[in-house]
Amino acid sequence: MSKIDLLQAEKTSSIQRVRGCLAHCLPEALLVLAWSSGFVGIRLSSDYAPVFLVLFWRCALVVALMLPLVWRELIRTPINVLLTQGSIGLLAMSGYLAGVGKGIEYGVPAGLAALMADLLPVGSALLGVLFLHSRPSVSTWLGLVLGVAGVVIVTWGVLSWGNAAPWAYGLPLLGMFSLACATLLQKKINTSAAISLPGVLWLQCAVSLVAFGGAIVPTGSLTPIFSSGFIISVLWTALFSTLGGYGLYWFCLKRTSPVRVGSVLYLSPAVTLLWSWFMFGEPLSWSMLAGVLVSGGGLWLVIRAQ
Repeated sequence: MSKIDLLQAEKTSSIQRVRGCLAHCLPEALLVLAWSSGFVGIRLSSDYAPVFLVLFWRCALVVALMLPLVWRELIRTPINVLLTQGSIGLLAMSGYLAGVGKGIEYGVPAGLAALMADLLPVGSALLGVLFLHSRPSVSTWLGLVLGVAGVVIVTWGVLSWGNAAPWAYGLPLLGMFSLACATLLQKKINTSAAISLPGVLWLQCAVSLVAFGGAIVPTGSLTPIFSSGFIISVLWTALFSTLGGYGLYWFCLKRTSPVRVGSVLYLSPAVTLLWSWFMFGEPLSWSMLAGVLVSGGGLWLVIRAQ
């Protein structure tokens, strides 16, 4: 092979590596942006309505918007696939959102709840070891620990214990483990050939709609609050947090591992603080940058190990 051919081959290989990197990194960057909007949405909605009411109408809006796009597909989908995705939806949406949202509503500080929720990759790794007999490498565990350390540094200025009842602090952790279980199930039970991503999102939102409605009816009303704040919070969480956040989460999970996808979310607290600075005027600090660098180092170790 001539020197020109070698140079051309190296150039082609470099282009392919760059394209491969962009194909993974761009969706993951968008995932961080969309996922962090969910914590902002909880903060935005907490002043206008109970958490479950916002979650109910958030799911209702997504179900209504997507039904014309997926109803034909859902009719043809095997019943076992529908039941599987419905169960995963109960864990991923109802369990996770109820745990984090109700924890904040019962007095757990938002920063502490977000920190517990961001233990997702650690929870996924632990559940994988216990139930799937996976064996993460030393580099992966080191990356997970660094990621948690970075999250602590980022959120240190807003962390506080609050005055919630002791049991309330377990709700965000239960929500995190609920999403971790759903993540492992979604990865292990591959139904991508039987149902599309829009179908998955619609079905999971429909099941969660019933779950949140069932939780509200015994003690309250499903009637929406006709105020600009309530409407904005429902639109925000439906479009950014559900369609964007969960859509990109399942999309990235299909292409990589549960631990990697969860580790990417280590960067979401810093982005959440940027959202809060832009929307609510909350201050930024140099510790946030230091935490991002530490979490980024942990994420690099996880990606390199896998």
